[in-house]
Amino acid sequence: VVAVFVADPFMVKKDSRWYMFFEVFNAESKNGEIGMATSDDGLRWKYEQIVLTESFHLSYPYVFESAGQYYMIPESSNEGSVRLYRAEEFPTKWIFIATILKGKYVDTSVINYEGEWWMFTGEAESNSMLRLYYSDILTGPWIQHPRSPIIHGNNRIARPAGRILTQKGQMIRFAQDCSVHYGNGVYAFRILKLTTTEYEEEAVSENP
Repeated sequence: VVAVFVADPFMVKKDSRWYMFFEVFNAESKNGEIGMATSDDGLRWKYEQIVLTESFHLSYPYVFESAGQYYMIPESSNEGSVRLYRAEEFPTKWIFIATILKGKYVDTSVINYEGEWWMFTGEAESNSMLRLYYSDILTGPWIQHPRSPIIHGNNRIARPAGRILTQKGQMIRFAQDCSVHYGNGVYAFRILKLTTTEYEEEAVSENP
């Protein structure tokens, strides 16, 4: 693969080894593919191989573990859907499981919180709208939250910017600032309420 650039790194640790999944933009196909690198310390990395390709563009490989299985939700907005993959042989073999949402959504990020799955996903066309869905199981059906879209008309804080983290019992959501240009900066938001009827967050800082 001749790579124009790499982007969107997501890391997971398994059996004391780090695995990084990321977009590799293929110069020949003009599509993003998902590459993988490994590390024993999280600092020095060795590129291994491409682990997932499709006939359409892939990026933002949101990789996570649940009940001993590894899953990936790469961005596939060019295909018009949000797609779920499972590792048949981690970390190199991924199989398509289900289309969990139809539409041109970007940088979909999920988290399991209090027994429910939550999906934060941006709308591709404007980078100014963030939708929230929830489901009992990963494969759906996914229900749009009554407060969704939770961000509307604000391209500074809508588009997801990486894994939703849990820190000291609180969830932190990251957002890309696309007001000047795509990915101009990253802001952090502390999620204060997350139920099937309520959503509330606050900025961790005014600064990116």
